[in-house]
Amino acid sequence: MVIASRRGASSSGCLFSLLLFVAALYYGVNIGEVYFRYYRLVDEMQTETRIASGLDDGTIRRRIQAAIEEIGLPDSAGSRQLLIRRTASPREIVIETRYSESVSLPFFNHSFSFHPRAVQPL
Repeated sequence: MVIASRRGASSSGCLFSLLLFVAALYYGVNIGEVYFRYYRLVDEMQTETRIASGLDDGTIRRRIQAAIEEIGLPDSAGSRQLLIRRTASPREIVIETRYSESVSLPFFNHSFSFHPRAVQPL
């Protein structure tokens, strides 16, 4: 009967792997929130373009600005940057804006620039 000896090296390797996993999760969640807010805004803009034929531009602007506040985006996303255009040829509506969000984490500071845009035929 042979009894294998255990070494402590495997537990420190496991601890290091766990630390890397937690760090990746922390960074991923904080950076992922920025993109999640962006996709929520794009979804709202696409919804507004689908029903735009029955709404005036002022109503669309107010609804998108309310969504920007609800989502928690910077004010710059909705103030002067929000553009609503209706074109005659081809007959469509275009809603777009520009904004940036900064993420400050340990060892990582970055500003993400976004240009959400939604186009729909009228």
